[in-house]
Amino acid sequence: MLVAVPARALTIAGSDSGGGAGIQADLKTFTAHGVHGMSAITAVTVQNSIGVQGFYELEPRAVFEQIESVVTDIGVDAAKTGMLASAAIIAAVADACERFAVPSLVVDPVAVSKHGDPLLRPESVEALRNRLLPLATMVTPNTGEAELLTGVAVREAADLEAAARALHALGPKWVLVKGGHLPGPDSVDLLWDGRAAVWLEARRLDTPHTHGTGCTLSSAITANLANGVDVVTAVREAKQYVTGAIAGSYPLGKGIGPTDPMWRLRAAGVLRTGGPGNPSPSSWPYAPNPYEG
Repeated sequence: MLVAVPARALTIAGSDSGGGAGIQADLKTFTAHGVHGMSAITAVTVQNSIGVQGFYELEPRAVFEQIESVVTDIGVDAAKTGMLASAAIIAAVADACERFAVPSLVVDPVAVSKHGDPLLRPESVEALRNRLLPLATMVTPNTGEAELLTGVAVREAADLEAAARALHALGPKWVLVKGGHLPGPDSVDLLWDGRAAVWLEARRLDTPHTHGTGCTLSSAITANLANGVDVVTAVREAKQYVTGAIAGSYPLGKGIGPTDPMWRLRAAGVLRTGGPGNPSPSSWPYAPNPYEG
């Protein structure tokens, strides 16, 4: 039996020990989009639903070699970056992306966690601007990250275009400025290619459980690009997908719970929905295994 090979997507990011963001959220999102997910880990965080208690960076050479190993053997159709932690790691990632011509690079410029804990050393911002953004197919900052990179304050939706223009001048082909932190009944984002703006709106959902939202959105865009979807459609579909993931978010621990990258599979009844207090039937929930019997 011939099995079709799925598209290949690489995430270059930090590990979230709580499982709600970072590499863990990226790989779940890739799976939910039918993409083969691969990873190059940049840092290991010590975090849970309450916050980030610390993180440990990998050696920049180790990050470079992970990317090299994957790209030169398996290949990559699209890639994304998340937590990069330091200027040295950013330089290693940029070197690898240049040397191995990594395609469709989505840069999520993660600077702080959902809880406000710093994940990027202050001296790293210049490296992000000068080394990585010029290589990016798209950069996906929230309003705080946009201000950090450009100095443009975003206080309302009308400010999004000024931030997008300033970010585009740093070199990425596309800019997606996320307005989810702005006040108002809708979550408004702006996609900009240097010529025209595409506005993306979704009803704001009333939930505190939004851990991993940015990771899930950027990895959904990456998966769509890996699958050959055009940029505007990739972002529109990712926006719809992350809205569903937020709607399917759930409480874990004592703090902020995660969004659910697997919400479509859960809604379709493919995944078990129970737990120790609400067990699901033990029967196999999938179609018959074609390799058995």
